[in-house]
Amino acid sequence: MRTFSDDAATRRGVLWSLIPSPSPETRSRPTARFPAALLPWSWAAALFLLYATVAVRRHMLLRTTGYDLGIFEQAVRAYSQLRPPIVPLRGDHFNLLGDHFHPALAVLAPPYRLWPSPLCLLLAQSALLALAVVPLARWALREIGRRTAHVVAVGYGLSWGIASAAAFDFHEVVLAVPLLAFALEALGRRRWGPAVAWAAPLVLIKEDLGLTLAALGCYVAWKGPRRLGIATAVAGLLASAVEIKLLLPAFNPGGEYAHGANLTEGAHSSLLSTIAFAPLDALRPDIKAMTVILVFAPSALLALRSPLAILAVPTLTWRMLSQIGFHWGTSFHYSAVLMPIVLAGLIDALRQWRGAHHPLSDRHVRASLVTVLAVTVVMLPSFPLAQLAQRATWRSTPHIEAARSLLAQIPDGASVAASNRLVPQLTSRCEVVLFPTFPVDAKLYEYDKTRLPRPTAEWIIHDSRAPEAWPYPSGHWPYPIEQQRAELDAAQRKYGYERIAQRDGVTLLRLRRAARP
Repeated sequence: MRTFSDDAATRRGVLWSLIPSPSPETRSRPTARFPAALLPWSWAAALFLLYATVAVRRHMLLRTTGYDLGIFEQAVRAYSQLRPPIVPLRGDHFNLLGDHFHPALAVLAPPYRLWPSPLCLLLAQSALLALAVVPLARWALREIGRRTAHVVAVGYGLSWGIASAAAFDFHEVVLAVPLLAFALEALGRRRWGPAVAWAAPLVLIKEDLGLTLAALGCYVAWKGPRRLGIATAVAGLLASAVEIKLLLPAFNPGGEYAHGANLTEGAHSSLLSTIAFAPLDALRPDIKAMTVILVFAPSALLALRSPLAILAVPTLTWRMLSQIGFHWGTSFHYSAVLMPIVLAGLIDALRQWRGAHHPLSDRHVRASLVTVLAVTVVMLPSFPLAQLAQRATWRSTPHIEAARSLLAQIPDGASVAASNRLVPQLTSRCEVVLFPTFPVDAKLYEYDKTRLPRPTAEWIIHDSRAPEAWPYPSGHWPYPIEQQRAELDAAQRKYGYERIAQRDGVTLLRLRRAARP
C-alpha cells in the first residue's frame, strides 16, 4: 500500500526530472561571474569598437576609395533625399540598381539623413558585422558552454573574411551577414519558420544571395519540413533569376546584366562550354583551392563536417568560376557572408561531440577550441586588423595634411573630378566623378582608354602619389600614373583648366569661366 510519503517522493522525483541538468562546464563552476545573456552583446560591443576604429582610421588616412565607398554613399545619399539611386561615379545618369540589385540599402537612408557623412556608412557597416556575433555566441553558449561561446566570438570576430570587409570601404553584403547569422542560429535550434524569415530579405541585398536562400531551403527540406524547404528553395532560385534576367537589365543603361560576362571567358564562349569546363576551372589557378581552404580555416576545417556548409556553396561557386581575378583571393569583402556559415558549422560539429557518449568527447571539444584559437592568432597578422599595431595607422603625414587643405578649398555643391582615394572625402557635399574619366558609357574596362572624353567638372583634384594600402594592392587606379599625368596636363593645355594650388603631389585645378560648357 502506497503512503503519503511515497506519493510526495514520487512528485519530487518528477519535478526534479523537469529541471534540465547543467552542462559539465557549468557544473564545474558554482556561480557565473558574468550574466550569460550579456556575453554575446558584450562581444558585439567590443567588435564594433574594433571594426569602427580600423575603418575610421583608414578613412582619415585617405585609404578609402571612390570605388566603392564613394559609390555607395552617392546611392544612400540619393535614397535619403527620396530620389532613385543615381550614381555619377558609376556613369552618367546611372541607376545603381542596374549594377547590383540591392534595394535594401534604403534602410540606411534615415541615419544618413541625420548624419550625411561617409563615416555614417562605415560605422553602420561595423555595427552590422559586429551584430552577427550575437546569435552565434548565444547558440554556442546554449548548446556547449561559456568557453565555447568565447572561442566562437573570437573566431568569428577576428576571422580574415570579416576583417577584410570591415577594413575596405562599404558594401551592401554587410546587410546579409547578421541576417545569415540569425538564420543559422534558428536552423541549429530547428526553428524552421524563423530561419526562413531571417533569410528571406537576402534577395533584396544582392542578386546572387537568392541562391544562398535556395541552399537554406534545401537544408530545411533535408532536416525539417519538406514543403517549407522546397518552397524556400524555389523562391530563392526564382528571385535570383528574376533579378538577373529582368530587373537588373531594366535598370542598366545598356539593357544587360552588368556582370554577366564574369562567368564566361569571352564573347565567343557558350553556356555549354562554360558548364563543361566548370569543374576544372573551379580548381585553377592554385589561388582558388587555397582560398577555399582558408574560408574554412577559422573553424579548423571542422565546419566541413556540418551539413550547414551547404550554404557556402553558392557564393564559393560563383567566385571560383568568375573570370575576375580578385574574386578568387582573400582580399576585399567577398568572404564576409561565408564567415557566419563557417562558425555556425563549427558549433554544429562540436555540439555533436558534446552530446556523444564517448570518453574522449570532451577532450576532442577542448582540442578543437584550442586549434581554432591557434589558427585565428596565426592568421591575424596577415589581414587588416593588424593595422592597429602599426605606427603608420596612428599618425598623419604632410601629404595627408596637404590633400586636406586643398580639398577644403572646394566649395559645397561643386562638381568635382577627383582621384579615387580623394573621392569619398567629397561625396557627402559635392557632385563627384572619377578622374581620369571612368567608366565611359557605363562600361567597366570595355572601352578605348586612349580616347577618353574631356573632363567637364568645375574642379579637378588629383593625387599623384600612391597611398599606402596594405594589405590590399597599392598603386594608381584606374589608369597608370603616366596616363593620369597626361590627362592632367591635357586638362590645362586643351580644356581650359587653371591650376589653383599644388602641394606635395596633390594638384587642384578649376575650369575657367570662359571654358565652361
